[in-house]
Amino acid sequence: MLPLQQSDLLEVLVALVQNDDPQIAAAANETLKAESPEDLLIAASAPDTAPSVLAYLATQSDGKREVYEATILNTRTPDPALAKLAATTPHNSLLELITINQQRLVRSPEIIEAILSNPACSGEAERRARETRKEFFEKERGARQIADELRARGQTAAAEFFEAAELTTAAGELSLEDAWLIAQHIEVSDADLDDSWLPAERYEELITETAADALANVQRVIESERIESGEVSTERVSLIRRIMFMNTKDRMKLAMKGDREARGILIRDSNKVVSSAVVNNPRISEQEIENIAAMRTVSDEVLRLIALNRSWARSYPIIHNLARNPRTPIPTVMNLLGRIRTKDLQNLSQNRNVSETVRRQAYRLEQARSGK
Repeated sequence: MLPLQQSDLLEVLVALVQNDDPQIAAAANETLKAESPEDLLIAASAPDTAPSVLAYLATQSDGKREVYEATILNTRTPDPALAKLAATTPHNSLLELITINQQRLVRSPEIIEAILSNPACSGEAERRARETRKEFFEKERGARQIADELRARGQTAAAEFFEAAELTTAAGELSLEDAWLIAQHIEVSDADLDDSWLPAERYEELITETAADALANVQRVIESERIESGEVSTERVSLIRRIMFMNTKDRMKLAMKGDREARGILIRDSNKVVSSAVVNNPRISEQEIENIAAMRTVSDEVLRLIALNRSWARSYPIIHNLARNPRTPIPTVMNLLGRIRTKDLQNLSQNRNVSETVRRQAYRLEQARSGK
């Protein structure tokens, strides 16, 4: 009898259903039951419907499927109401509709449990619910447990790494055994990191890799080490596999936080962002940089970054190695030649491993210095 708009009237009636007076509650319930399905559907779909009304519509045992669907799709419907609906509905199509909104499932994991406990749960609804639970809860819990244990052991840097790690690999999940092994090769804490070298747009280069990509990367690193160092031990191959099968974002973080052994592997990574992260590791030594500057299996981007570093560019062995490395970009070498010693210029001018352009410029500079 009240002169209220339909939406306001429904809100009042839903409130009165909870009244302590049984007669008032019963009368309000009867009035709600008399509402037309069309009006209830409009209310369930409206963006300004009160959450209490949406909760009522979602949890009624004799509601219309169309009304349930509308409440599921309405962002104002309270999560506990949808959890109750997910636990009791006999319609598997409604369960599948609920699982589409992954953000809501993450926000309210009780909905996931309600879906999985419902006998009407379809295979598709179960798959989505389990995937969400694994991705956002089980994995996070596993990472947190590893991080807590590492902190208890005093390995703060490793704990920080796993608190932010995705713990996925090209083949699936990172095993706990692999996680513990990798943790032993992390030595740089977050406080010592400077990630200003990596602009946000370059994160797009940290693409998802397939198992075949990861395997190719493993073979690349092993072959590179074999060429430069000789035989690669079984233990080393095992560590290479574990590291190179990590996803690219975690490898990039490991490159910035890892120890010398991890850096030696990741400097050969086929992803330039990952290999570049190695030379931005605050623990990397000048001796390591000198060795990297001579490597013919690293990316040209890494060699360019070394040449741009003022501290490293003051080291003659480093710039000499860069000048002799056929992988160093030609413009970079040309900028370095003026600082190369005359005898080394003469040798460079006869070095068939470098480009003709570099040899000619080295010859000109050597001749000019000799007064010829």
